[in-house]
Amino acid sequence: RSKTECFTIPILNDLLLDDTPGVRALLVYPMNALVNDQLDRLRILLNGTSITFGRYTSELEQNEQEARKKLGFEPLPNEVICRDDIQSGKKIPQILITNYAMLEYLLLRPEDSKLFQSGIWRFIVLDEAHTYSGAQGIEVAMLMRRLKHRLAKQPGDMRCIATSATLTNN
Repeated sequence: RSKTECFTIPILNDLLLDDTPGVRALLVYPMNALVNDQLDRLRILLNGTSITFGRYTSELEQNEQEARKKLGFEPLPNEVICRDDIQSGKKIPQILITNYAMLEYLLLRPEDSKLFQSGIWRFIVLDEAHTYSGAQGIEVAMLMRRLKHRLAKQPGDMRCIATSATLTNN
């Protein structure tokens, strides 16, 4: 757990000091199971706050009615639960959780462009960075370059964090 807190605490601190709406932190995971685990953690941490958060994966429903039915419980008021809210710009999460494959789609699809036109992107976190090796590592590196280019940020404006719980002797 302490690995996750190493990036979560600075992100939450930044959001508590400046509540500018729109995306502020992007958390990228190699698979949906890890995205969902982080989403569960954020539900606990952000309950009762105004910090908005949500996932954008293939599991995200298009509209609120479908999303509520699939959830099976009442979402937090600060949780983004459907694509319609994001794509309309009505409710864009300050903390966006996704996987690298969906991030590729988000960068390409015009209907998701509001994600990149809002907020002050301050953090990009690649969790489980050890999984991005070989050809996949090259693809993810290029994806991160395209994201930074899309955001047109100057060096130093954004903090890029890579984490891994796995250490090897190689």
